[in-house]
Amino acid sequence: MKAMVFAAGLGTRLRPLTDDRPKALVTIAGRTLLDIVLARLRAFGVREVIVNVHHFADQVVAYLAANQYFGMRIEVSREEVLLDTGGGLKKAAWFFFESGADEPFLIHNVDVLSTIDLARMAWFHSERRALATVAVESRSTSRPLQFDAEGRLVRRAPKAEDLSSGGSAQLETLAFGGIHVVSPRIFAKLEEEGAFSIIDAYVRLAAQGDSILGFRADGAYWRDLGRPDDLIAAERDMESGRYPAK
Repeated sequence: MKAMVFAAGLGTRLRPLTDDRPKALVTIAGRTLLDIVLARLRAFGVREVIVNVHHFADQVVAYLAANQYFGMRIEVSREEVLLDTGGGLKKAAWFFFESGADEPFLIHNVDVLSTIDLARMAWFHSERRALATVAVESRSTSRPLQFDAEGRLVRRAPKAEDLSSGGSAQLETLAFGGIHVVSPRIFAKLEEEGAFSIIDAYVRLAAQGDSILGFRADGAYWRDLGRPDDLIAAERDMESGRYPAK
């Protein structure tokens, strides 16, 4: 299975740490966020990865070369203009079609630390022949998604003031964890151009009847690494053994 690491963002919430480096090269316990994600992917069996870059892109390229690409085949997708998650994925489509196979692939945000079972998630996706499967949990989030009783994505959760009394009670509101399994056939369905959110594309495709599923990962460790305080908390989790350091 191939994978894509989303690492092109500016990392504005991590400033001042990202004033002179990309967020992918911010460290926890002496390891970069990119190193940690690549190690997770290797443990799952991924050996071919594409990483999108923009902010201090040359630093990421040099870092990968200096570390012999961590024993993997790693391609770099440079974005001269930030393309957001959907545009970044669409730009990297060639990577997933080069062998002519129709094998699902993983997407992992570089600023997510988790023990989500990637093998079980990939199996879940393939068994249900989904177009895309997103890791979700029941926790607070500023950008919740809503799923029906069968785990199919329905929409972004409306703001509290927009909720009506009809229908929404039958939907479950969940938080997306920044990890997806996607089938390559999605590329033929991405009508959007330029910079766009892949989640917005998922919502559109779900409304058109495509199978966008939620994979429940409530029991797994998960932490967003968007702020300096999150890095400190993650380092403590590593030291305490709550998150395995290797």
